[in-house]
Amino acid sequence: MTEFYEAGEPLQDTKAPSGPIQGQWEARRFGVGLINPTNRRQRTVIVVGTGLAGASAAATMGEAGYQVKSFCYQDSPRRAHSIAAQGGINAAKNYRNDGDSVRRLFYDTVKGGDYRSRESNTYRLAQISTSIIDQCVAQGVPFAREYGGQLDTRSFGGVQVSRTFYARGQTGQQLLLGAYQALERQVAAGSVQVHTRHEMLDLIVIDGKARGMVVRDMVTGELETHLADVVVLASGGYGNVYYLSTNAMGCNTTAIWRAHRKGALFANPCFTQIHPTCIPVSGEHQSKLTLMSESLRNDGRIWVPLKAGDDRNPRQIPEEERDYYLERQYPAFGNLVPRDVASRAAKNQCDAGHGVGPAGRGVYLDFADAISRLGRHVIEEKYGNLFDMYQKITAEDPYEVPMRIYPAVHYTMGGLWVDYDLESSIPGLFVIGEANFSDHGANRLGASALMQGLADGYFVLPNTISDYLSKNPADAGLDASHPEALKALEVVRGRINTLLGINGGRTVDSFHKELGSIVWEYCGMERNAEGLRHAVGLIRGLKDEFWADVKVTGENEELNQALERAGRVADFFELAELMCIDALHRQESCGSHFRTESQTEEGEALRDDENYAYVAAWEFTGEGSPPRLRKENLEYENIELAQRSYK
Repeated sequence: MTEFYEAGEPLQDTKAPSGPIQGQWEARRFGVGLINPTNRRQRTVIVVGTGLAGASAAATMGEAGYQVKSFCYQDSPRRAHSIAAQGGINAAKNYRNDGDSVRRLFYDTVKGGDYRSRESNTYRLAQISTSIIDQCVAQGVPFAREYGGQLDTRSFGGVQVSRTFYARGQTGQQLLLGAYQALERQVAAGSVQVHTRHEMLDLIVIDGKARGMVVRDMVTGELETHLADVVVLASGGYGNVYYLSTNAMGCNTTAIWRAHRKGALFANPCFTQIHPTCIPVSGEHQSKLTLMSESLRNDGRIWVPLKAGDDRNPRQIPEEERDYYLERQYPAFGNLVPRDVASRAAKNQCDAGHGVGPAGRGVYLDFADAISRLGRHVIEEKYGNLFDMYQKITAEDPYEVPMRIYPAVHYTMGGLWVDYDLESSIPGLFVIGEANFSDHGANRLGASALMQGLADGYFVLPNTISDYLSKNPADAGLDASHPEALKALEVVRGRINTLLGINGGRTVDSFHKELGSIVWEYCGMERNAEGLRHAVGLIRGLKDEFWADVKVTGENEELNQALERAGRVADFFELAELMCIDALHRQESCGSHFRTESQTEEGEALRDDENYAYVAAWEFTGEGSPPRLRKENLEYENIELAQRSYK
């Protein structure tokens, strides 16, 4: 197996303070270097991405007095994919007085991630969660409220308390509008410049420090160089490597992958989350999938026919001929088991012939009991927009017949390696939100993505970035004529010319679709050594074919979506290979990473803590050279390692 990679030096996070975990964040905040408010105007910060993490970071740093340049490839910051988040945001407020606490949120997150996350970062996330809700309420985010005016909460998978705050099925949209308002306020104040329709294509590293980037104006094709004291990546995850996912079609890995090629370590790339409640694939024509919020599992019951191959109308199948398999297998958590557990259980039912719908790739999510118990008006109030969306897509009324759902790629726990300050292995390059690896281990709990994005952007980064900026200002007079800036610009221009000059016979999308099917088949919900080795070979062969036969029409000096997609898919090829190598080297099952060779007698993920309790951080060693594996050992001092059980 080591023919695929080479071993490197051990890795350690040196920024987390020593002492009790409860006081680490306060100690770090006190220990960072500060910058006089007047001097902050002399520091420039680039932020790539305007989702919850990027918009909140840009707004907060702009308000602090820094000069901020914000970039997004969408035509408006409001189009960031955070807007698609539905179900809610976690916070340890304990409004229900049901036993929740910061420590319980910390424990649930580490356990949900199957003990593959860093304790210090995860505890800080739980601590900050309560402040996020206060911040958003102050912004006017219309969270759902109970009759008496108290903020309402509901449950999500992997927990036994109600800690998820929500705005019907539009939580991401409402939170993003709050962050967007804060961002636009700083735009009006002159501290933030927003560059829409600009895509980052390379990172500029000068004297070992991140000092800027090369971007392409997606309307005119002009290549631009932007320099700053520090660069922040908030560009989201890489789920679209699978082609079919719940991500917006524009979501890509280019920003973080280009940084990886410049020296940023990429951590745990094989940790990709499959969401259990998505509308099943309906045919070869599809280019994306649709998420149905995990919140639906609060009131919906998941079942399949007891008899394999039973294709009767679900309302004609009596109760005694149904298998509510999650309630049967996991009585303590029922339908609210974590996403990785629910997804594998659905796949197992379908593989055994109990699936429903076309090709048997679906299970039922049934609200009949909830409608009978609570009344239709209550279900409409909670989930009305989600039910409407489902009906428009499937032409089936979920108030009358059960929804059909099946797992789909949704989120990526892997990302660029960062330390406690959210700084990557390249000094001056900070990474926040889904673009980093730091908080969720091998599986993210539902409603924790919004929590992490806003924690990083509003609270963590604005505190930690000042320590770097106070000690590492860019040289006065640094401009686009610097040799490293010119070199990066030429690399980008050369790559674009190469893509345009191939003039082959296959479309970019055909390559992307084939790549996605390979990664889904061999590095999806189940993986094994034989399949992963085979996948690496297939990916390498398809990559060679791509660079020899891809057809990119048009020119650079225009709006050219074929060129945009070609660059992104080229990066997906390299990432997909690393994902499979990472999955191959980790000979254990943990969370979303399920190796069929490593499972319990009951078919659950079987970890190997003795050999794999570490973060796998991969170093780029050059074109055609094997990646270098560096390991950050995970130490658990506040939580006892145990086999996960949701029974």
